[in-house]
Amino acid sequence: MEENCKLRNWDELIPDALGLIFSHLPLQEVLTVVPRVCKAWNRAVTGPYCWQEIDIELWCNRCHQSDHLDRMLQLLINRSSGSLRKLSVTGLQNDSIFSFIAQHAGSLKTLKVPRSCLSNSGVVKVAEKLSSLTFLDLSYCSSVVSHDDEAYAIARTMPKLKRLEIAYHRVSAEGVLKILSSCIFLQFLELRGCWDVQLDNKFFKEKFPDMKVLGPRVIGFYDMINDWEDCCSDYFSDGSDYLAWEFLEDGEMGEFYEDEFEHGWDDNFYADRVNIDRELHIWPPSP
Repeated sequence: MEENCKLRNWDELIPDALGLIFSHLPLQEVLTVVPRVCKAWNRAVTGPYCWQEIDIELWCNRCHQSDHLDRMLQLLINRSSGSLRKLSVTGLQNDSIFSFIAQHAGSLKTLKVPRSCLSNSGVVKVAEKLSSLTFLDLSYCSSVVSHDDEAYAIARTMPKLKRLEIAYHRVSAEGVLKILSSCIFLQFLELRGCWDVQLDNKFFKEKFPDMKVLGPRVIGFYDMINDWEDCCSDYFSDGSDYLAWEFLEDGEMGEFYEDEFEHGWDDNFYADRVNIDRELHIWPPSP
């Protein structure tokens, strides 16, 4: 029976199937290992098939140069070719990269950009391009200084929101009420650190009985510990498969560098000087 069974080669799988498989691999391997296996795999990871969901939060924690972060986002988002549905990133350092994200947000449903240096005007300016969002996380964006402009922009342009996290924003109760009245599908609202929001537990119980709220003055409305654990499990992924690594590119990825295989990988993680005239695949030191 086994003799008549034909085994299919992995390189014969359609790109969509390969993309689905590769999406379960760590980002490091997708960018640095998979493209070198064969040309079919290289085409799969340089196309949109692997990049409908992009989560580089852990990588961002190890990236200390904003231009590297910007280039990584531009590379991956361009590869998605308009099919990007979910983006999780932290520590954006300027409005221009946020604008770039918004320009490519036609299919985007989930956007998580906590701890980013975004101006209020920068967010308001591109808010209308994020109208398809159902999940938005702008927590800890301390550069947003206006009280309610951003809240009004969210209320005006994002009616499909189901989950909104704006922890430690200088939003007022009026701004929150505007969001609540406009975003009728909202199921979860995080207001931790929003000390100007004078809305108590009783108000939410009466007006929004099915909504979960995590905020400075909403206590006992639901099991906060369990919900916070849900937030954490959603916000952080298991880092056991990720190592400190850095990927820099200056052009299209996908070239095969056979000489690098002959001479071995570069074990220098934080090199003092790097050659940005071509793509670099930098691995962490060997154990």
